[in-house]
Amino acid sequence: MHDIHKNPILYYVLAPLLVGLWPLLVWAVYLPRAEAAWEEDQQFYRDATDNIVEILEKDPDRLKIAAESKSLGKFTYAEAVDRVANLCRIPSSNYTLSSGNIVTSGGKETQQARVRLIDVSIVQAARFLSTIQSMWGNLNCERVRLTKKAGMPDLWDMDLNFQYEY
Repeated sequence: MHDIHKNPILYYVLAPLLVGLWPLLVWAVYLPRAEAAWEEDQQFYRDATDNIVEILEKDPDRLKIAAESKSLGKFTYAEAVDRVANLCRIPSSNYTLSSGNIVTSGGKETQQARVRLIDVSIVQAARFLSTIQSMWGNLNCERVRLTKKAGMPDLWDMDLNFQYEY
């Protein structure tokens, strides 16, 4: 019995059995899993499509923002903040911008900036941050500070610190 693995007849019988089991395993186990995964992916796609349509119905300006972001040239904070503030209906008297110099470290060029929005609604503040980051992919907001105006129901000051990687 200890020498059964040395018998070549075992391999002549075992190899065809294993080869015959493979299609059975594919038919019984792997194919149902693949079909279930396919159905799950299709449902995920339908849900995502419904969500996209709902977002675009509620905020049709996103298409305009996406079209504008493709036609943008070299990034400058002044142009970016001005453009997004106009889109969010924030007057130029209600924001200030101070940007630093372009710094090179580790082969990367970065530039820091501070934007202060004054007397804006929470919707304007959130839309400003969302829009500016969606238009410029290399722009990261490092810090946000909201300060509510006393006695006002929806009036805020917002301080934002940005870093852009060229």
